[in-house]
Amino acid sequence: MDKSTTTLESDDEVTIQPLASKQNTKDWQRISPIAIIYFLAKFVVGFLSNIVVFLPALYLGYDNFIAHPHLWLPIGLAILAIIMISTFLSFYFFQYRLYQDHIEIRSGVISKKYVNLPFAKIQNVKLEQPLYYRPFGFTCLQLDTAGSAMQEAKVVALKVDFAEQLKVEILAQHKIASSVVADAKAETVNDLASKNRNNETILNTRSITDLIIHGLTNNRIWIFLGGLAPFFDDFGRYIVEFFNGLGIDLEKFLTFADKPMWQVGLYALTLTFIILLPFTLFSIAGSIITFYQFTLSKVGDRYIRRSGLLTKYEVTMRLSRLQMVVRQQDWLDVILKRINLKFEQSNSALNQYQASAENNRIIVPSINPSECLALVNNVYPTNKMMTVDYQKISKRFLLRNLGYILTPIFISLLVFFISVEKTNLLMAIIPGYLFVGLLIFMRWFRWGYAKDEDFIYIRKGYFGVDYYCFPIFKSQQVQFKQSWFQKRHKLSSVRVVLAAGAQDIPFIKQEFAYQLLDNALYQVESSRKSWM
Repeated sequence: MDKSTTTLESDDEVTIQPLASKQNTKDWQRISPIAIIYFLAKFVVGFLSNIVVFLPALYLGYDNFIAHPHLWLPIGLAILAIIMISTFLSFYFFQYRLYQDHIEIRSGVISKKYVNLPFAKIQNVKLEQPLYYRPFGFTCLQLDTAGSAMQEAKVVALKVDFAEQLKVEILAQHKIASSVVADAKAETVNDLASKNRNNETILNTRSITDLIIHGLTNNRIWIFLGGLAPFFDDFGRYIVEFFNGLGIDLEKFLTFADKPMWQVGLYALTLTFIILLPFTLFSIAGSIITFYQFTLSKVGDRYIRRSGLLTKYEVTMRLSRLQMVVRQQDWLDVILKRINLKFEQSNSALNQYQASAENNRIIVPSINPSECLALVNNVYPTNKMMTVDYQKISKRFLLRNLGYILTPIFISLLVFFISVEKTNLLMAIIPGYLFVGLLIFMRWFRWGYAKDEDFIYIRKGYFGVDYYCFPIFKSQQVQFKQSWFQKRHKLSSVRVVLAAGAQDIPFIKQEFAYQLLDNALYQVESSRKSWM
């Protein structure tokens, strides 16, 4: 048994005692050797998530490797050795200790990292159990505060029962630090855990059908295809050669000069379906892997999301930490009447570009309007997100972007290509101009705003539509922006900065902008409510 288990748990058969008798130790603890698998998986996932960056190098080096096959073995062994040494050193230099209601973590091989987090300042506690940890009863404990992402920490290999008890202790310490109840400290860790289990209420669950719909409606195939764009010619050549090997002359089959239009359209539809099908299946598989056995429950003022097929995730969020509710619909969601509901917390803007961001946020996938309304009313009972009258932004948004920016650029390109006798390129820029123009129009059409005594509401999107709702007192900064063009027409733009990121409302009436600014500053100054 590893040192951490020996020091902190002593015997798996003995009931774990309250952490107060165990956490005050000055000895640094090592994690279990099973963490080597975690660091290896992290390396592989990091490489795959950046595979597009390495594709040009792999493509350029492919011919050299084919010409010199004897290089495969030594290079492969060298890469394998580097990976194994790196993962072992990551495990070896990872240590933690619990001391005086603090958790301290040391990690890093070349770039050393030290984190010291008081329990009382930890806002979120997340449990993450990869598939390879389950047979051995280990899990990862992730901690974060309301500050920057640099203040986050993760202990990557703890026994499940100890991690659960540590989680309850941390949440209890935070409650004690922020509570005005004098006898809050009298509540023991085990009593709190029992109370939480008894009072937990299930708010929402997701079926496999819901997850399949979520995979269909949130398919991001165009992002992947955009990364592969430089290699389309090579892919096309390989596909033609593959079918030629099967005795099928694909080039002759795709010659449309002597075929009727209905047959050409059928070929195009079939080819599109064949291309999209595997990526759609990958998207559905990703949705099921991420949200399998999804449950959203509530204990007191805390919302708990649990999900995951290969890796089980548990995310806890206090209601006071909630910064904004987002009701999101892509175009296919609109058709199917499905909604993705997001509870945006502090740090979400910092984490949204990380590989694990989807698993660190509370997202309720592919719910129907009635379920969405019930959940939004649960967190914000007085909200009017779906009943308030949204005002459109000014039509001068179109004038500026279409009339003063896009159209002059298009005319300049038009004149240039005609002058150099490259009229064939006009067939490319004209559809591009029309498409970008349509996007600008839809952006204006969707963009709306409203406010009441407690909330600010924003609506935006393109072919889909997203609704944002956040309490005014959560505003950390309100920016008033006004260009010369806007000032001339008594318009302005407003940016509201929250702990979860910034929200912009462009081209609104100057009078409304001043009202919004004054109201936000007044509520922030006069309200005694905490933003976190």
